[in-house]
Amino acid sequence: MYLHEVRPRKDHRGVDLISDVLPYSLLWYAGPTAISNAISFAKFYSRSHDAVIRVYDEAKSSDRKLTCFPFL
Repeated sequence: MYLHEVRPRKDHRGVDLISDVLPYSLLWYAGPTAISNAISFAKFYSRSHDAVIRVYDEAKSSDRKLTCFPFL
């Protein structure tokens, strides 16, 4: 199962998508659709595997937990 985390950047300029299965260590998203773009990329990258996507707020508590299952 893949685990992805979407966390706000410390400099308040967007969010980071963090995962140990991504080809890069983290991806940086900015702009008004940063969170939805990060979630969409994590869903696309995990399309053939079970995945959990956790979205954190600035207090580092989990706002949302999305569970994605592959299509059969």
